[in-house]
Amino acid sequence: MYDDSTSEINGAHYIPEVLPVLPIKGGVIFPNLVTGFAISNPSLIKLVDDSLADHKVVCIIAQRDTEVEDPEPSDLYEVGVVSLILKMRRYPDETLRIVIQGIHRGRIEKYVQETPYLTAKVKTIKTTQRRDTSTEALMRNVVTSFQRLVSMVPYLSEELMSVILNIHDADKLADFVASYVNFEVPEKQKLLATYSSRERLKQLDTLLAKEISILELGEKIRDRVKGEVDKTQREYFLREQLKAIQQELGQKDERTIEVEELRSKIVEKAMSDQVREVALKQLDCLSMMLPVAAEYTVVRTYIDWFLNLPWEEGTEDRLGIRRAKRILDEDHYDLKKVKERILEYLAVRHLKPDSKGPILCFVGPPGVGKTSLGRSIARALGRKFIRLSLGGVHDEAEIRGHRRTYVGALPGRILQSLRTASSNNPVFMLDEIDKVGADFRGDPSSALLEVLDPEQNFSFSDHYIEVPFDLSQVMFIATANVTQTIIPALRDRMEVIELPGYIDVEKLEIAKRYLVPRQLDQAGLKPQSVQFSDDAIFDIIKGYTREAGVRNLEREIGSVVRKIARRYAEGKKHRVSIDADNVSRYLGPAKFYSELAAREGTIGVATGLAWTPVGGEILFIEATMMPGSKGLILTGSLGDVMKESAQAALSFLRSHARMLGLSALDMCKTDLHIHIPSGAIPKDGPSAGLSLTAALYSLLSGLTIDSKIAMTGEITLTGRVLPVGGIKEKVLGAKRAGITTILLPADNDKDLAEISKHVREGLTFRKVKTIRKALSILFPQGLKKSIKNKTK
Repeated sequence: MYDDSTSEINGAHYIPEVLPVLPIKGGVIFPNLVTGFAISNPSLIKLVDDSLADHKVVCIIAQRDTEVEDPEPSDLYEVGVVSLILKMRRYPDETLRIVIQGIHRGRIEKYVQETPYLTAKVKTIKTTQRRDTSTEALMRNVVTSFQRLVSMVPYLSEELMSVILNIHDADKLADFVASYVNFEVPEKQKLLATYSSRERLKQLDTLLAKEISILELGEKIRDRVKGEVDKTQREYFLREQLKAIQQELGQKDERTIEVEELRSKIVEKAMSDQVREVALKQLDCLSMMLPVAAEYTVVRTYIDWFLNLPWEEGTEDRLGIRRAKRILDEDHYDLKKVKERILEYLAVRHLKPDSKGPILCFVGPPGVGKTSLGRSIARALGRKFIRLSLGGVHDEAEIRGHRRTYVGALPGRILQSLRTASSNNPVFMLDEIDKVGADFRGDPSSALLEVLDPEQNFSFSDHYIEVPFDLSQVMFIATANVTQTIIPALRDRMEVIELPGYIDVEKLEIAKRYLVPRQLDQAGLKPQSVQFSDDAIFDIIKGYTREAGVRNLEREIGSVVRKIARRYAEGKKHRVSIDADNVSRYLGPAKFYSELAAREGTIGVATGLAWTPVGGEILFIEATMMPGSKGLILTGSLGDVMKESAQAALSFLRSHARMLGLSALDMCKTDLHIHIPSGAIPKDGPSAGLSLTAALYSLLSGLTIDSKIAMTGEITLTGRVLPVGGIKEKVLGAKRAGITTILLPADNDKDLAEISKHVREGLTFRKVKTIRKALSILFPQGLKKSIKNKTK
């Protein structure tokens, strides 16, 4: 059911002073125009009903905020349009639709009523207009801009282009254009509140120009995008047409030729059926892609990796044991244990060709030839050599690679190195495996577990390739300075071979056979140009280097050779002999000297043996005493275990003072101070227990220890001497330092079998089980005298 009311305006209509205020959302009404809208608010429906029953005139004002359902006066603009309700239709859902016609602008002067709806005192505004040349020009600009806008937007009917030509009134023209164009509400409200038609036309001209520029920019963007799409489609159609023409002519396009070449390479490549199936599947995907597709390059690179990896390609081993032994002896002096292990592997390969490659770990101080030994092994086996430095590697992806979902993804460095070598059975050296790190990106050591496990590495899975790769034919050799930093699970997978270091005699032979000839060759000198005497090399070893390896020795020899090369370059070409007398002329004063002579005859000083990551060394332990209350001072950057050993040594001497001929009374009134020089270097471990006891006994008894005697061993409070580790390195360190007698635990006697005969020459080994036995060796006359006096 609905009511229908119509009114016709044939002239001026009566407008009361107080009018109902009808708020509208999201739009602005302009005078002289007819428009319609729906009303659902009950209070506004009552407003319309009351107005139709009276004078049919309302003041329509736009809301500032469209979210407000029941606006207050502050929510409305001040200027609206006094309008006449022409028609009203009521719908079953209790909503109204009215048709109104704007009459005049109206400004709210004062709100009279707020319930049930707003009413206000409204002042009608008569707009001013003056027709002059400037106004005429503005009108033409607005008409032209509006017609152009109509042609650009779909929401404006083309009929408006002819309608606007029939409007000659500036005020009506401005309101007509403002009502039809989709300006923002604040912009339309500003036009409504502008009473001067000339000013309104200026604002309209600016707004229309802005709207047209935005539309033109959008059109340019659409045209460019459309042009790119059209170009791609055009290229696609032309390519398809070219393909069809080539097929008719019996020819093939470049892309088809490339795919067929890849397919033939995959078929001919030596690889397993599983790998070939994956490669062909990827090739099928590639054949259906456009070369301009982003995924095309990714798949193409993936297929290239399949074709370049040595799935079943390797070198043939040279299994001649005599030849291999000769090459190993040519390249390295001594290292008997390592050479025997390689020859054993060759023997097994000769008897069982399908045996798996060994996984070795060379452990030793810097400069002993671990890396160069791996290169020599590859030469002896006739295999290619790969070296991968693991020092500082923190990312697991360095080993396993990145997944293909990442931009720029590649396989890990294992497969990259094998691709470079083009062999699936090289000698693969993992250098500095003890210096692998771990952080938030993963643990490379854990990734190496699969690589270095013979039971798993036949199907090594790289994240990029995602197809098992057989690493069982690779001979992996790891190198490390220490094994303590290698995770136990990884250390358990490798066969550890220790390279302890060299004594002076061995360094002499290495220098004569390898270092001097190599430095002469690098300097461009002939072998007969320079002659190094044995004494000169010994002087360089003892006075200018202090190391377990020969790296610094080669560096010093190279320094001498370069100075001689300079003389040759200056024209002084005569044979040069380097002997003990002129070494200092080339290298300057000696950098190191033996401390044994300086320690001779010093009470409270004992010589211990220590193991370090760079080899064995001697360690001087100094003790002194002063009046006090049996305190014990320990200095020299000692660790907790070494401090406990010192306390145990003192406790043993105090508890057995009378048996050992020492005065317990004197110790109770004395403070003892133990110091181990090189205080900046941290020291720890139990093996200094015996030398700490000897130093304290020397101090308390007033007897000296022969500086040529060194000792090692852990002690207990009951006086036992327990075995310790690193005997081989310690013996080598003692030999280099000029020690002649070594005291060591009796249970370490088995470790002497690993020390070569020429190293043991000139050394006397005394095995002890108890501290008393050790003291009787160190103080043969003094200890017997003390015990004899006690017996009396």
